[in-house]
Amino acid sequence: MPTGLARASVIFAALVTVRAYADNYPRQPAIDALHYAFHVTLSDVTDEISAQTTAEVRFQSGGTRQLVLDLATPTQGKGMTVTSVECPGATCRFEHARDRLTITLSEAPPAGESRQFTITYHGVAADGLHIGSNRFGERTFFSWNWPVLARQWLPVIDHPSDKASSEFIVTAPAQYQAVANGALVEVRDLGGGLQLTHWKESVPVAPWLNNIGVARFARSRFATVEGVPLETWLFPSDRQNGIATFEVPMRQAVEFFTSHIGPFPYERLAAVETAGLSGAMEHASAIFFGESSVTPKPAFSLVAHEVSHQWFGDSVTEKDWDDAWLSEGFATYCAALAAEFYHGREEFLGVMRKARTEILRMEKEPPVASVVHDNLAEIRGGQAPMRLVYEKGAFTLHMLRGLVGEEKFWAGLRQYYRRYRDSNASTNDFRTVMEQTSGRELGWFFRQWLYRAGSPVVKGSWKYDAKARMVRLDLAQTQAGEPFRLPLEVATRSNGKVQVHRIELTGASGSFDLRVTGAPESVVLDANSWTLMDAVLERR
Repeated sequence: MPTGLARASVIFAALVTVRAYADNYPRQPAIDALHYAFHVTLSDVTDEISAQTTAEVRFQSGGTRQLVLDLATPTQGKGMTVTSVECPGATCRFEHARDRLTITLSEAPPAGESRQFTITYHGVAADGLHIGSNRFGERTFFSWNWPVLARQWLPVIDHPSDKASSEFIVTAPAQYQAVANGALVEVRDLGGGLQLTHWKESVPVAPWLNNIGVARFARSRFATVEGVPLETWLFPSDRQNGIATFEVPMRQAVEFFTSHIGPFPYERLAAVETAGLSGAMEHASAIFFGESSVTPKPAFSLVAHEVSHQWFGDSVTEKDWDDAWLSEGFATYCAALAAEFYHGREEFLGVMRKARTEILRMEKEPPVASVVHDNLAEIRGGQAPMRLVYEKGAFTLHMLRGLVGEEKFWAGLRQYYRRYRDSNASTNDFRTVMEQTSGRELGWFFRQWLYRAGSPVVKGSWKYDAKARMVRLDLAQTQAGEPFRLPLEVATRSNGKVQVHRIELTGASGSFDLRVTGAPESVVLDANSWTLMDAVLERR
């Protein structure tokens, strides 16, 4: 997901008894989108596009005569005008109003039947598809649809719960190259200075992951890693910088996530330099990186974050926006895990300590929210979820790793990916997988870290009993509300030797006796940075 977007519109049950969050996007349970074919014609003369989309849908139950697609209606000279809707083998009518295209059939198809609907339309996109110059003054066409901007130029069911395969057939001036999701089917000269480029994504993806980039590119297929072809699409003047930026981090990230999580889910992986975008966007099989990120210095964390999204966010997608942490928290932590693997434990711990400081700072400022919360107000405005979803979501995974242990944590991630690959999952789905792989009940853990706002504040003191060779540790939780359940590691250093003591603070306060080998030189609460808390420990 974006680490920042340079536009005004995008800125960045088992055992669990919690408030039920659910975004109120109008669902169509009787409709399942199967495939979209997007035909788009671009021009150097105008910013208006001419387009035709064929949507194939399955009618899941009988008696359903209506299909509703999201598509922006014209306002103030921008938006899409629908000129026709074709329903082969049937009679239908359509209404396009309030950014919704409603198609009504004269008769309801039988349950399980698939139908195709072809929508012909044109217009200037107010958002989603951006036409302008790159930093070299060259005309470019780029889309980024996250989170709900596909509807600005594509008629789709614009919600992550309805995934479909797709293809783009792009007609554009012949001096440009077009890149999109999936595998390249053909490039054909149409004559008259036009060229057709056809890309096809055979794996079902959420609507925001369908995107195109059209510009003058220098394309390079630089490696195949674990069977995955790796490419860069760079502005010609940035080719050398782009090689330095992407080649090593992309290789390493794909190697790490393939070996630790599972097979790469798509046909290939491309890094695409993009005008008008800051940060990056994890489009399936073709990640868009803002042109300011293309520098001679590799940006490992940025590349690893976006590459990890191919597994979590793109392939395993949240069922609704309230569970956005399953995408953003996962990618944030996965990037840190890759950094730990390649750059060492100390760099990793530095990342986690910085994240903890940032989380505690954010939780002191409004709005106060839990990680799983009603994100729809943010999403509807075209904004990213609050940064807490990224950082605290990531730290929750870190604490889960510390709780269940290294082996079971990775086994759980692999099983979660296997079970929900190319489909959708919820927080409860992830919890269930982790309970099964760890053999532990984790309802309390998910409740307090994901469904509760705020973090624990712990004040403590210790003293040494020389006669008993014991450290007496007294701890108290001072935050508002019920106490958190806190498994903790306490490190004592005596005679140059470090001992790690495992305790669990379950109430508002607790006292613990720690046996040590000698007079402590230091006592550190959570020395290995496994716990999210604001803690002070003093000697008395």
